This record gives sequence, C-alpha cells and structure tokens, in this order.
Amino acid sequence: MKIINIVGARPQFIKVAPVTEALNEVLGRKATVKMIHTGQHYNGNMSQIFFDELKIPKPNWNLRIGSGTHGEQTGKMLIEIEKALLEEKPDGAVVYGDTNSTVAGSLAAAKLHILSFHVEAGLRSFNREMPEEINRILTDHASSVLFCPTKDAVNNLKREGITKRGKVYLTGDVMKDALVKNSKIARKKSAIIKDLNLKRKKFLLATVHRAENTDTKRNLENIFNTFMDLKEKVVVPLHPRTRKYLEQYGLLKKILESLMVEIIKPVGYLEMLELERNARLILTDSGGIQKEAYLLKTPCITLREETEWVETVKAGWNKLVGADPKKIYSAARNFKPRKEREYIFGRGSASRKIAKIIEKMVC
Repeated sequence: MKIINIVGARPQFIKVAPVTEALNEVLGRKATVKMIHTGQHYNGNMSQIFFDELKIPKPNWNLRIGSGTHGEQTGKMLIEIEKALLEEKPDGAVVYGDTNSTVAGSLAAAKLHILSFHVEAGLRSFNREMPEEINRILTDHASSVLFCPTKDAVNNLKREGITKRGKVYLTGDVMKDALVKNSKIARKKSAIIKDLNLKRKKFLLATVHRAENTDTKRNLENIFNTFMDLKEKVVVPLHPRTRKYLEQYGLLKKILESLMVEIIKPVGYLEMLELERNARLILTDSGGIQKEAYLLKTPCITLREETEWVETVKAGWNKLVGADPKKIYSAARNFKPRKEREYIFGRGSASRKIAKIIEKMVC
C-alpha cells in the first residue's frame, strides 16, 4: 500500500509534519508514505527551513513549479502531479488546506480515480473573490474523504449537500497537533526574542501577504501607515510578495526608516511561534496565524473583512478590521478578549485520528 502527501506552501509543511508522523506510526510496514512538493513556495525561508525544523522527510518529488498567475501555476501543477501519480500509483492521496497545490492535487487524484483525502476541509470565508475560497470549495467537492477541524466546518459542508456517511469526519485541527509538539521546542531553541531585543508582551507582531491587501496600493499604504502611527514596536516578518509590492508602490523606504516598524526576513516555524507567543497582539491577514494566535492565547486583529476561522471571532479572541486605518488603530489600542478560550480545535490528537481513518480505507 502507498499513501502520497501533496504539499507546496508554508502552511502545508506545518500540517503535513504531524500527519506524516502519525501515518508512519499507524500504518507501519503496511504502507509506504511518500510526498510530492509542488514548489509553490520555493524560497529557503518559506520552504526548506520548515522541512529542517519539523524533521519532515525529503520530498520524493519536487516539481519546482514556482510562481505565476493562478491559472498558469495551477495548470502546471495539475500536469506534473498527474505524471507523478501515474508513476507512483498510490492507494490514496492527501491534500492540505486551500492553496493552488491543494486544488491541483485533489483534481489530479479525482480524475485518476485515486482515493483522496482533504485535511482542513469545510472552511468557508464566503468571499469568492479570494482565490483560496475557490480552492476550498473545489477541493471539498472533488475529494473522496473530508477531515474537518471544527464543527462549523462540518456544518458548512452540510449546507452544500456534502453529508454522505463515511465522507465527512470531525477530527480536530492538525495545526494544534504541530503547535503542542513544537511550542516547547521553540522556547528552548529559538533566540529570536533576545536577538531582536524584544520584551515579552511589549511589542506587536504583524504579517501581511493576502492579495486583497498587497495588490491594492491604498490598502497596503493604509495598513503600514497605521503600523507607523501606533507608537508601539511592530515586528513584521516580510513576505517576499509584500516586499515586491511595497517597493513597486514606493512605500518601502519610508517604512524601513520608521523607528516603530521593524522589518525582518521571513522566519521559520519555531521562531514564528516564539514571536506569536511573546507578542502583546497580532495583526495579520493570514488564516493560520489567526488560529495560532488563539492557541497561544494572544489576541488577534485580522486585516480582512471576513475569515474562514469564524470560531476565533465568535470566541472573542479575534477582531475583523479590514484595511480601514481607524478600525486598525482603535482595535490595536483597545481590543481585549473578554472570556477564556474553549477547545474548539480539539486537544492535539487530530493527526492520529486521520491516520486511523486512512488505515481503515486503504489497508
């Protein structure tokens, strides 16, 4: 028997690590676990560092697709993933999240009649202008089995008519598994707080990379101008895509000269966990970081009008502000969670549940 993981972007490397470990433990000698890396994220700080830190086995296939328009990138992935699947002939293919690698992997598997599993299924932001939303919907409808991280995700699938017995499972969130395992390691190994001369809960952490913010000069300018106006240290691990647009819009020089905004290179998973844990507040347009903020008990301000992680908003630990400078400023100054967190993402056993279900279906 053979299972093949299909990944390509930073958030997927975090998710595939605990699932691969669980698959190897549960399946043992009954199956071989392999991996296709599409190369969607190829920068060392966005890819290789995660394989090193999380001890993810080297991919059996690296397609080196790289960047491009959504159609170009997805099309190339579909072609090359299909070639790999035809050669490997796996009994099951596992895709993760909502990237172009996800939808290409699920479509390639479906058209070859390969049993496909979607980890992190059922999420919806209800904004179809987001490419990730299209990827989520297509992947959920193309995949054979859906692993949902939350009850809301299961309910979203029910509303779309996906209720078949044996297709939808509530497993909890594999990123919770990864965080439980690696947060203690991060505390011991990462020196980023000391290296950046930061003090615990005395700085803000910010990430910006979504197209809705980077591709519109007004949004990106509003966001970074507000960061500079906060009169509080804001640490920004800068995504290559965001740097490109800041340079293109003529905004980067002003930001680099700011005393309050500290631009740093993209960081690995362990360093990011330490930044998130020690920040007073996180400002982000990333889905995964909203979730990590909740798990690490750090209040979050989301620089979007909607989120697929609605549970964090309902729980009172996440506030949506979009790119409105007044809302960003007010939330950064005044937002505080009003209640204790609930265990909405499970208790750190999602990967093993997933591996057990896959075992029953392929072995």
